[in-house]
Amino acid sequence: MIENRDHSVEPGEPAAPASREQLRSAAMRPVLETPRWWWPAVAGLSAVVIVGVVAWAVQLADGLSAAGYSDKAFWAVYEADLVAFIGVSYGGAVVSAILRLTRASWRAPLTRIAEATALVTLPIGMLFIVPHLGSPQRIWELVWPPYWNLSSPILWDFFAVSTYLLATAVFFYLPLIPDLPIGESRLEAMNPLRRRLSLLLYRALGSRWQGSGRNRRVLEGAIGLLAIMVIPMAVSVHSVLSFAFASSSRAGYLETIFPVYFVVAALYSGVALVVVAAAGARKLFHLEAFIHPRHFVRLGFILVAFGAAYLYLTFTEYLIDGYSGTTDLAAWVHQVIVGRYWIPFWFYFVAAGVLPLALMAIRRTRTTKGVVVASSFVLFAMWVKRLVIVVPPATSPLVRSPLTTSGALAGNWGTYHFTWVPIGITLAATAAIPLLLLVLFRFVPILPIAEMEELESYEEEVAEAVELLARTERATPRAEGPIVPPAMAAAEVASPDEAAAATAGGAEPPPPRRGGGSPRRPLFGRLRPGWWA
Repeated sequence: MIENRDHSVEPGEPAAPASREQLRSAAMRPVLETPRWWWPAVAGLSAVVIVGVVAWAVQLADGLSAAGYSDKAFWAVYEADLVAFIGVSYGGAVVSAILRLTRASWRAPLTRIAEATALVTLPIGMLFIVPHLGSPQRIWELVWPPYWNLSSPILWDFFAVSTYLLATAVFFYLPLIPDLPIGESRLEAMNPLRRRLSLLLYRALGSRWQGSGRNRRVLEGAIGLLAIMVIPMAVSVHSVLSFAFASSSRAGYLETIFPVYFVVAALYSGVALVVVAAAGARKLFHLEAFIHPRHFVRLGFILVAFGAAYLYLTFTEYLIDGYSGTTDLAAWVHQVIVGRYWIPFWFYFVAAGVLPLALMAIRRTRTTKGVVVASSFVLFAMWVKRLVIVVPPATSPLVRSPLTTSGALAGNWGTYHFTWVPIGITLAATAAIPLLLLVLFRFVPILPIAEMEELESYEEEVAEAVELLARTERATPRAEGPIVPPAMAAAEVASPDEAAAATAGGAEPPPPRRGGGSPRRPLFGRLRPGWWA
């Protein structure tokens, strides 16, 4: 029996036990059932994506000036989108990998959703290279060896992201293998065409799985090895991505703290996306019996930890640059904190810095809704923060005007003006994330069935063993001294002194204890019912 052991269920949320049959039905519900909202949602999201494609076509015809770019603002929204979307994909995969490596038992309902968000957001983030280049035919310079510029950090970033995309796809596929035979047995309710296509897919991806002990050991070893590899690979991806900024000579980009800064920002926004995606899947597909409020509260604590680290790194960056004494760095800090960019900076500080900490610190708001609200603010505010990182250094003047007395602090900075083209492309990429998730979960189970059943079987065995031990203790009179189980007493061997004392008293000498010494005691003491909760 799969039981909800959560003791902090919010009012109005179900906490009834769910059977394994209910688990399998819930996991296959997005595949087998088509809710009324599904087609309108897909149509609406697809329309937004089409608007983004039209905006890109306009940019191809008119050039990057249609997106608001100029010689005084050569980098802007596309670079912020590239960093933001690749960052959220990084968080989803690494959170799943860390929870697997730490063997957190509460992770199971969330891993499939976290890995799916990483799988769909990473290629969307990579596609922002195309509008960023302006001329799409120049993409061949990244994939065709004669054009490679090995001194460019963008080329190495492309290699890192491509390798990470392959690892993310494999990391999503391996835990899916045991679920495919289970899902294959439930495809009879589909229409003939979808059933035939789904059978071909399931048999092609999971035909070699037989569920034997050897299969499980090999699969668990492969997943564990890949989970170990995903973490340093993801760190390298966002570190190399920061090199495109940190290797320049502009104030605000030339920061040695950027690799760590970008990695923590990716983890912060990635956890927020996992929270929002899990909350959406829980509500739309009625997974309340399996994704509990405690899952969101624990993810909220992880979110706050990364948020506090990111606030510290932000403070460190501006403190060091502000007190450096150089004119360019002081001008950049001035423009960001109290100058023309103060509104987006302080919006980020409040929405992604103070608000999540406050919501998790107050007990009344430390709920599912509170964590989802905090994560939603984090996602938008961290995108704004990426704009604050990208735009001010790109608009800073390289030549100070001799007609002004304040130099770089004067009004000779460039400006970037949003147009509908980058807004349409950004909204299209944002809409593509839920669209791809809806399509993906039309073909694969949304919950890791085999993993959840295995963890629940282990918990049931432990619970039965502890209950049996508790009944035995209640039926046995309590004796003075340490309690030694009979099996242990029979297996132990007494020392020579104990044997001599027993012989002198006329009793049969006990067998000598292996290795001598004092009687052994249980390593972890006596088990108490409920220790596993």
